[in-house]
Amino acid sequence: MSEFTENPFASSHSLDTNPFDDPSSKQAAQLDAHFEDISRRERDLERRERELNQRAEHIRTHGRNNWPPFYPLIYHAISEEIPEASRPLITRLYQLWLVLLGTLIINMVACIFLLIAGSSDGGKDLGGSIGYMFIIAPLSFLLWYRPIYNGYMKEQALYYYFYFFFGGFHLLFSVYMIIGIPSTGSAGLIQMIQMYAQGHWAAGILGTIATVGWTVQGLGNAFYYRQIWNHHSAAGHTVDKAKAELASHGAKAYFTRG
Repeated sequence: MSEFTENPFASSHSLDTNPFDDPSSKQAAQLDAHFEDISRRERDLERRERELNQRAEHIRTHGRNNWPPFYPLIYHAISEEIPEASRPLITRLYQLWLVLLGTLIINMVACIFLLIAGSSDGGKDLGGSIGYMFIIAPLSFLLWYRPIYNGYMKEQALYYYFYFFFGGFHLLFSVYMIIGIPSTGSAGLIQMIQMYAQGHWAAGILGTIATVGWTVQGLGNAFYYRQIWNHHSAAGHTVDKAKAELASHGAKAYFTRG
């Protein structure tokens, strides 16, 4: 019916269109936009090519290893290796390990200021803090963070027992560092209070930051320790399973991805 009601004399051109417009100007604008789009795609392809070349060079030099970034020794990719439901927990544990690393650095700097402030045990504190920096930092990563990372990746019992043993030791160490006993390499509570009492504000402030750092990572690790224990129990991991895995794979497998 609409075929008979349509006006046969109606123009298909809009009255708003200027009949004297130069069509070549519109075509030029369209060509410019097209060339701009091609240029953008070319730049994107060049960027991707550079990234692929960098990855290929990285793999040629270090294999798949990507951590630590300045000298890759292991492969670490939470988004790729950890099941989605467990990624937030492992991410938080990794962040707590980074807080630990930062706290060790601040603690060492605070001990330098303790020595400058004339603390009778300043030399011992500085020596201890340097030792913690180079011993606790790598061992904490290898002995409690890496095992639980692998535990959630592979869901094998022995990883959890590695974590519970060394993670528990780390919790005790955190309490020890929070207290801040003189000559132990800690700028914790006791040292911090002494520095404020003697008017050494810089050492006191750094001691405060170190104490907060030890407290935050200690409480955080204690919270997740309990969560991991509950997960481990619900998954049915036992000492017998851990022994069987150790006999089957050997201890070396528990520091690798395989």
